[in-house]
Amino acid sequence: MSPTAAGPALSGRLFATTCRNCRFQLSSSAIKRAEISPSKNGIASRRYISAPYGYTQAKALVYSKYGEPKDVLSLHSHSISPAYSNQVTIRFLASPINPADINQIQGVYPSKPALSQAIGTAVPSAVGGNEGVAEVVAAGSGVKSVRRGDWVIMKKTGFGTWRTHAQTDEANLFKIEDKQDLTPLQAGTVSVNPCTAYRMLKDFVPLQPGDWFIQNGANSGVGRAAIQLGRSWGLKSINVIRDRPGGGVEQMKQDLLDLGADQVVTDTELMERGFSDRVKEWTNAGREKLGLGLNCVGGKNATAVAKVLSPGAHLVTYGAMSKQPVQLPTGLLIFKNISFDGFWVSKWSDAHPDEKYKTVQDILHLTRTGQFKDVPFQEVNWDWDTPLDTLKEAVQGTLEGFRQGKGVFVFGET
Repeated sequence: MSPTAAGPALSGRLFATTCRNCRFQLSSSAIKRAEISPSKNGIASRRYISAPYGYTQAKALVYSKYGEPKDVLSLHSHSISPAYSNQVTIRFLASPINPADINQIQGVYPSKPALSQAIGTAVPSAVGGNEGVAEVVAAGSGVKSVRRGDWVIMKKTGFGTWRTHAQTDEANLFKIEDKQDLTPLQAGTVSVNPCTAYRMLKDFVPLQPGDWFIQNGANSGVGRAAIQLGRSWGLKSINVIRDRPGGGVEQMKQDLLDLGADQVVTDTELMERGFSDRVKEWTNAGREKLGLGLNCVGGKNATAVAKVLSPGAHLVTYGAMSKQPVQLPTGLLIFKNISFDGFWVSKWSDAHPDEKYKTVQDILHLTRTGQFKDVPFQEVNWDWDTPLDTLKEAVQGTLEGFRQGKGVFVFGET
């Protein structure tokens, strides 16, 4: 039987067992859930739900065809067998809802997880989500790198993190060191946005302390991460945000300045005649290098960002919120030798797992020392009895503009 296949039916006899943190009894008619006391790091108290002979009951948010999340997501219940050999059973603590996750469900993202029946679905399906942090609840006899109670993140994308529990080979996991100084939200949101910002600031231009970078989408998770990472490395930043309907622009500017931004402007200001003069003033008449642009918008916005870059600079594109192509003026290529690059953190992470681990550890070190703050988030509680509609609404809500923060599934009593 596969490690994720459904467990056997409950026998008529009473089965009982005891673990360090809980005591439970199981019979053919009921499963009595045992309360577990609150642990460190802000994790809610929870119930450990188990079936006979060490089987763990799990739920996963899955899809068997592509489409809008509200139309194709379903909640699948299944059993996970006891961990054996190099297998590790994990319980998820926090799993973000990223735009790329939605695009995968819609079938428009370049990478898609394979559809299978590995967790006992009636038809081949995939579990949503690519990012998250989990706690080890059991480990096979051959497991060396982690033990019960450790926190782990996924080594590669496509794992499927929108679920209460999972079982996988230890080789697919990274252990989070010094978890006692972190919250599940901090560890669970480190793999995508902060890593994207980190690698773009490090990998394209050898920026030195005192150099500048400019970015659009500065209020995004990547943008906020870039501001803080850049500040910790002595870099200065010009940050472009969208004009917000109903006001709130000045407060948004102040929020980013408080994070460490040097200059914050709206996209309207970016497009104004004379913006380049403002940039020259900020960069000491151009004597301070503006060597890097980060673009997640595209269209005329990206072109305007590229126009103020220093000769020999790079414009790195990692998104296209406007759904407009990046326009490349010939003069920027010929006379300023601007390079245009792309970056996809999923591909980079899968190709460089060891470097990803070092990046994660570096960012979490900055988090522990107070140099990297949490991004705004909307907590979506996922308990054992949370209905499907609540989970689907949270996923669908990621498509809406001007959300107050990143949606994150926070697992409670599962």
